[in-house]
Amino acid sequence: MNKLPIFHVAFYRFAVIDAPEALAASLRLLTVDLLGSILVAPEGINGVLSGTAAALTDFAHAVTALHYQNGVFTGMAFKRSACTTAPFARMKVHVRQEIVALGVTGVTGVTGAPAGSAAAASAAAGRGSTDVSPQEWRKLIADASVVVLDNRNSFEYRLGHFRSAVDPQVDNFRDFSAYIADNAPAWRAAGKRVAMYCTGGIRCEKTSAWMQDFGIDVFQLEGGILNYFQQVPDAELEWKGECFVFDNRIALDTHLQETATTAEDVFSAPEDAWRLARAQRLDAAG
Repeated sequence: MNKLPIFHVAFYRFAVIDAPEALAASLRLLTVDLLGSILVAPEGINGVLSGTAAALTDFAHAVTALHYQNGVFTGMAFKRSACTTAPFARMKVHVRQEIVALGVTGVTGVTGAPAGSAAAASAAAGRGSTDVSPQEWRKLIADASVVVLDNRNSFEYRLGHFRSAVDPQVDNFRDFSAYIADNAPAWRAAGKRVAMYCTGGIRCEKTSAWMQDFGIDVFQLEGGILNYFQQVPDAELEWKGECFVFDNRIALDTHLQETATTAEDVFSAPEDAWRLARAQRLDAAG
């Protein structure tokens, strides 16, 4: 008997979660037929799952229903792609303090700019972060006044990136804030705007509100790289290389197809040896 095709979905939502442990318990019940991981925190959820099309659809319908968690996840986007390699070997739901750690105290994807901050003043003046659709992104990043910023780790940038993008050369997302603090004054003085992107959009969404405190206009690619690949048939015109994904598939091309790239190919630099060792442990465990 032929096995049913397997698909991968990625999703997140910044929202106030009053009882993270209770939500995690509920999500464990909803994912008994799926594999992957979900992070739950007071600021929201962030998940990647794999399974049959029917099982993933059932999960999406359940968590986005108006009666589930008072409808806080209604309208949440699920980015889906087909799989050749099974992405995950087990299902995990963890409770954390943040669903993505920026490393700046007091910054959360829910609350945005504090009242009285420079970001709040910028928003009042019509200035601030703006989601840019994949279709509009191409025109934006062609503008010479725009700094195209890759909001990912350096090993991800090396594997693939938008052709005009700058590599902040960070080894961990927590280091990204220092790069912004060092460079934002010069961008502001030069009248530069920032167009920022990441894999699925979550890093940019959390970072953008905080970046407004530096008095710069910030734009972010709606839905991230994966959404760009999904929406733009000729994405290879702006994208060079492949896109790293944090699962057993390793990398996708601009048509969301798994490539032949291996963990050894990605983690070839000496400073990434620990990442390779971790990837090999996860592969062996699967």
